[in-house]
Amino acid sequence: MTDINTLSPKNVRLKIRNAEYTSQTSGLCKGFTQANLVVLPKKYVIDFFAFAQRNPKPCPILDVTEKGDPHPKLIAPDADVRTDMPKYRVYEKGELIGEYTDILNFWNEEMYAFLLGCSFTFENALLNANIPVRHIEEKRNVPMYITSIECVPSGVFRGPLVVSMRPIPYQLIVKAVQVTSRFPQVHGAPVHIGNPKEIGIKDIDKPDFGDPVTIKDGEVPIFWACGVTPQAVAMKAKPDIMITHAPGHMFISDVRDENYSIL
Repeated sequence: MTDINTLSPKNVRLKIRNAEYTSQTSGLCKGFTQANLVVLPKKYVIDFFAFAQRNPKPCPILDVTEKGDPHPKLIAPDADVRTDMPKYRVYEKGELIGEYTDILNFWNEEMYAFLLGCSFTFENALLNANIPVRHIEEKRNVPMYITSIECVPSGVFRGPLVVSMRPIPYQLIVKAVQVTSRFPQVHGAPVHIGNPKEIGIKDIDKPDFGDPVTIKDGEVPIFWACGVTPQAVAMKAKPDIMITHAPGHMFISDVRDENYSIL
């Protein structure tokens, strides 16, 4: 059996499209950019585009499809956003109605797809700098938390910032900040370092999305803006429909990470 870790982004997407891979994507296709997904009908597109522009840390736009066209021409022209992610979530009026392995039954000619930068992209740079990434070590999904930090609103879209967390040894914090700062289009530098209660996280062992991970002695929790933020916003804004990736189940693009590095 072919090891999925040796496959190209295109071939991994084909496995996903054929329902041969349905797990989270952290660590897959190292060196290639991963992306979050937000699908909305036309009437919400201008408001959401403005929301992303006003909140570039959690919602850095990598690509936007044409109306009714499921192919992201900038980052993976032969891909199909309706089928090429392991798991999707569908929200109707703020309520999660289910998780699906494709969204063919929900897509229509009024839909636009936003592909947003994902912090999985800079994890390879962290590993190359000998900075541990605990959820990859433990083969778990990255822990994500809804914070007390409010995003800048736009139209109907308003709500809290979601962050992802990685525990970093104290002596490597500055290095981790430097490494991730090179990738502003995939969330960039951390938004918070240290005490989770300062940003409204009551229990770091109970993430709102993803899985808890081990925080060892001498490590500090570091928090990055997260592309799951639109899902928390959907719960509050209650658009008629919003389709997203399931947390941790990302779109794998054909673009190499260094294309989004500023150094």
